Amino acid sequence: MNRLFGAKNTAPKPTLTGAISNVDTHIESLDVKVAKLTAELTTYQTRMAKMRDGPGKSALKQKALKTLQRRKMHEAQREQLQQQSWNMEQADMMTSSLQNVMTTVDAMKSTNKTLKKQYGKIDIDKIERLQDEMQDLMEAGNEIQETLGRSYDVPEDVDEAELDAELEALGEEVEFESGLGVGVGGEEVPGFMKDEVPTFVDEPPEVGKVKEAAG
Repeated sequence: MNRLFGAKNTAPKPTLTGAISNVDTHIESLDVKVAKLTAELTTYQTRMAKMRDGPGKSALKQKALKTLQRRKMHEAQREQLQQQSWNMEQADMMTSSLQNVMTTVDAMKSTNKTLKKQYGKIDIDKIERLQDEMQDLMEAGNEIQETLGRSYDVPEDVDEAELDAELEALGEEVEFESGLGVGVGGEEVPGFMKDEVPTFVDEPPEVGKVKEAAG
């Protein structure tokens, strides 16, 4: 059956990354060959510098020319492969960049759908009413604070001259009252005890008898 219809190709498809790796490997092998040929040319040049002109020197020169020709061929092939590798690297970078762009676009689409679902459930009018209510509550709270902090008939501006005059008048009144009368032992008799006798006392006490009783 495989001979009639052919076997299905199960080999993995080539990728840019694999192709770049293969080309770089080939470039490395060419670098080794170029370095080897360069060493051979250096040896030929050293030997020819010590030889006189003649058939031997001419034969050695022919070998050097062939070696130089081979090196140039390898260098040209290496340059071509390096250019191919560079082109594939650029294509790979472009492919990766496009993949990143597509991933970003897909993520943006998914996010856009999610945001539409979330914001579609929000009522802007309710939020505005809530803001208005919060503002009214804040204003009411400020009015309450101002009311509680209000002073009760306490004058804010006091005239120092008026205070001095009132204090001086009080001092004169005290001096006047102290000069009206002095009790026993130099103490002033209160005004409510002057010329007044309690109703339960028949006669006021005599001062002499009180002294005798005390003695």
